[in-house]
Amino acid sequence: MAQLEKREEPEELDDVKQPVTIAVSNQKGGVGKTTVAVNVAGALSQRGRDVLLVDLDPQGNATEGLGFADAYDAEPPSIFDVLTDSEQRGEIKRLVEEHAEMDVVPSNVDHHHTEREMTHVRRPTEQLALALRGIGQHYDYVLIDCPPSLGHLTDNALYAAQNLLIPALAESTSKRAVELLFDHVTSIERDFGISIQERAVVANRVEQTNEASEMMDWFARAFDDTPRFEVRKRVALQRAHSAGSSLFEHDPEVDMCDVFLDIASALDEQFGLPPAETEPAREAR
Repeated sequence: MAQLEKREEPEELDDVKQPVTIAVSNQKGGVGKTTVAVNVAGALSQRGRDVLLVDLDPQGNATEGLGFADAYDAEPPSIFDVLTDSEQRGEIKRLVEEHAEMDVVPSNVDHHHTEREMTHVRRPTEQLALALRGIGQHYDYVLIDCPPSLGHLTDNALYAAQNLLIPALAESTSKRAVELLFDHVTSIERDFGISIQERAVVANRVEQTNEASEMMDWFARAFDDTPRFEVRKRVALQRAHSAGSSLFEHDPEVDMCDVFLDIASALDEQFGLPPAETEPAREAR
C-alpha cells in the first residue's frame, strides 16, 4: 500500500491530487457496514488502487477486524485527538497502520468521547476533511466506515466525502433508515452548500425470501439512478473478518468476490479512473 512519509503538512494542497473519498453510511445498526467497507476496499486493492480505510466508528469493528486491536487500545494521540484538537490534526499521519490490502486509520477506545467533545470544537463538521487533506494525496480512494448514528461523526464523513455508499439489509426496517439518512443528507447539503452523491447501494446478507424480493424492488424504485448490488449471506464473510482480511485474502473462490469487484469497477467508472494495469482474474464459480 501507499508509503506515507512523516513530514510536515504542505501549506497549499489545492493543486495536489486528492483521492476519491466515500462515506459508507447507514444510521441503522447491524447492516454490515464494516463488512461492506472492508470488502469494497479489498476489491479496489485487487484492481490496483491504493486505499485508505478510516474507521470512524467508536466501536472499532473495522480496526479490530483488520488486526489492529492494539491500536484501538493505544495511548494518545488517536483519532479522538485529531478530530477534537486542531493542534494535533497532523498526527493523523502517524496513526496510519499498514495492512496487506489497504492502509487503515484506526478507531480508538477514546473515540467514544469524540461525539461529545466535538460540540466544543470550532467548525466541528469540517475536522475530518481538514485532517485528510494532509494524507489523501497518497491514495486513490479513502473509504470512511461511519458509526451507526447521525451525529457529528457521520456529518464529518459526509462533508469530507460528498460521496455515499449505502449498505442496507433487504428487510422492511431498511425503508425508514434510508429515509432518515436521505433527510439528514439533505440537511447537510443545505447547511454547507454542497452536493452529496449516492454512488452505490449494497443490499447485504440477502436471502431467498419474499420480503427480500419486495425490498429489492423497493431499492430499485428508491435508487433508480444509482448502481445497486446484492451481497448474499455467506459464512465466509464473517470468517474473513475473524481472520483480519477481506474475502480476497481469506477465500478468493467465494462467489461474492465477484460482487465486490463489480462494485469496485462501478466506482472506478463513475470517477473516471483509468483501467488498472492488471485486472483481477475471475474464476468460474
